[in-house]
Amino acid sequence: MESTITAAAEFQVGELDRRIFGGFAEHLGRCVYEGMYDPGSLLSDEQGYRRDVLSALKRLEMPVMRYPGGNFVSCYDWRDGVGPKENRPKRVDYAWGSIESNQFGVDEFMPWCRKLGTEPIMAINLGTLGTTEAAQLLEYCNLPKGTYWADQRVKNGHADPYKIKYWCLGNEMDGPWQAGHVPAHHYALRANASSRMMKGLDSSIETIVCGSCTNTLPTYLDWDRTVLQDCWETIDYVSAHRYSSNEKNESPEFLAEGINIDRVLADYSAVIDYVRGVRKSKKKVYVCFDEWNVWYRQRDGSSEWVEAPHILEEIYNLEDALVVAQYLNAFIRRADLVKIACIAQIVNVIAPIMTSKNALVLQTIFHPFEMIVQHSGDRALKLVVTCPTYAAGKLGEAPTLDAAGTYCTRTGRVMLSVVNRSMTDAQDVTLRLLDRKPTSISFASQTTGDDLKAANTFDNPNAVTPSPVKAVIEGAAIRISLPKTSHAVVVVETAGR
Repeated sequence: MESTITAAAEFQVGELDRRIFGGFAEHLGRCVYEGMYDPGSLLSDEQGYRRDVLSALKRLEMPVMRYPGGNFVSCYDWRDGVGPKENRPKRVDYAWGSIESNQFGVDEFMPWCRKLGTEPIMAINLGTLGTTEAAQLLEYCNLPKGTYWADQRVKNGHADPYKIKYWCLGNEMDGPWQAGHVPAHHYALRANASSRMMKGLDSSIETIVCGSCTNTLPTYLDWDRTVLQDCWETIDYVSAHRYSSNEKNESPEFLAEGINIDRVLADYSAVIDYVRGVRKSKKKVYVCFDEWNVWYRQRDGSSEWVEAPHILEEIYNLEDALVVAQYLNAFIRRADLVKIACIAQIVNVIAPIMTSKNALVLQTIFHPFEMIVQHSGDRALKLVVTCPTYAAGKLGEAPTLDAAGTYCTRTGRVMLSVVNRSMTDAQDVTLRLLDRKPTSISFASQTTGDDLKAANTFDNPNAVTPSPVKAVIEGAAIRISLPKTSHAVVVVETAGR
């Protein structure tokens, strides 16, 4: 098959915010305990942080990290996780049917963030707690000494404020399963009051209001409209969540998941613009897509009431990796709308990294994330893609290519991230640059294979790993040979014409 992608450095969507490459760490299963934090392990440092996990995550260059939940946060009292560890209570976690030891809390999370080189996004409990407790957490984290909760932080050994900038006003409050779930207007009252009080204590922070957690709920978008209208002046972002599924094993449709992701982003663009218009506001509110991933195999929580149960440990295959690439492509294409995004999660629980007592394995979804994050430029490009289509189940005829591109204003470098969705045909893709001259190809790698169900395991950790992709310069164009069911990242050095 023959396809063409046309781009120009001057045809830009806008600035690419690197916060779209963020992560999410929840007190769930083995994400924190036995994942991020494992005191006594030979693989952990003197503070109990797994060195191999930190090393792997550094390759993903995550600029922000959401914490501590997730459903967990709606029953969580942050005060249980600070102070002397011997005095911290064990609590039941109603969200996931386990026990929380509280040996890891905000004072352990913040040093971990510094070691990773990431900035925290702190979620507050607006399910079973409220505005007072949220303001107290902000006081503990951000204010200098001289007030009660700030002095408690100093007493706990942390003299300098943490200066946390980003705050999630609860989690998935539209979901009937969420502890403290209320109708949209009721939640908006909580969120608006909390955001006002917190910004009254620290005007430098930015807040994220809960949008819809799935487009399958009957309240989808109506919830978002209500919350945005009530909270518009006090918040900066609205959250979106999506988890992709191939539960029915319909791979042609699953591989076209980028169409569904694009639709969600179009929906959010529309509802934000509507509210902005109704309010006659000059202010802009952006999307924080702070939970996204493939997730459908391991759905159940624990019923054992134990600490760090082995739950939600999804094993990812090649087709999952191709869908993960499409999420990132979609965020790049909508750089004008999506400013923050967090893959859920980072280790062991629906994650790109899995640990055992003595080892670590990189799952298939690790590789497209790493390639895209390490080679993206600072501007998102508008691409014109001409390609064949294929039958994608309920989605009808879908383009065989899903693509995104960036341009680096400092170096002139162009990055193309492209997925060949076809399960039967390779594609020869011609990339045409209208206003730049290609001089060399500095990177060309792909994630592919003959078996869509191939997965990386501790027994076979390299079943799916990146390999070179053929990309050559032919005059003013670049020719890329894409195998079937593949994701490739190609970086082209350019000069002005």
